[in-house]
Amino acid sequence: MLGLLELFGASRPVQRLDRALRAIGVHPRLVPGAVKIATIRQLESRPRQGGADETACAHAAALLGYLMHGQQIFTEDNGALAAAGAEDRIMAAIGAGTGPDARLVLLALHAGIVAQEVIDDYRLEVD
Repeated sequence: MLGLLELFGASRPVQRLDRALRAIGVHPRLVPGAVKIATIRQLESRPRQGGADETACAHAAALLGYLMHGQQIFTEDNGALAAAGAEDRIMAAIGAGTGPDARLVLLALHAGIVAQEVIDDYRLEVD
């Protein structure tokens, strides 16, 4: 069955997100189309921060990549500094319980794309 993105082709923001995912070591096909669209919508809802531009897509992709791959693989692909940044973002999202990163973590959890080690390490759960 063809997905919506395959039928009509990916929009420019989705293409930007795909490039950002590849850059951090995640094959874009591993991220469901619905997750990409929800991520883009979230980015576009913040026009003051640039919407779904290259920088915002890279920022979102880094968090998704860490959530999907876990600490070891993400560090191997992106370095210890990037991994520490993603870890700080996860901890801040958990502490705040709201905000863009918290919504992205929750989206990834609902989509079932978070690595089990990340779920265990941060005691993530969906209520």
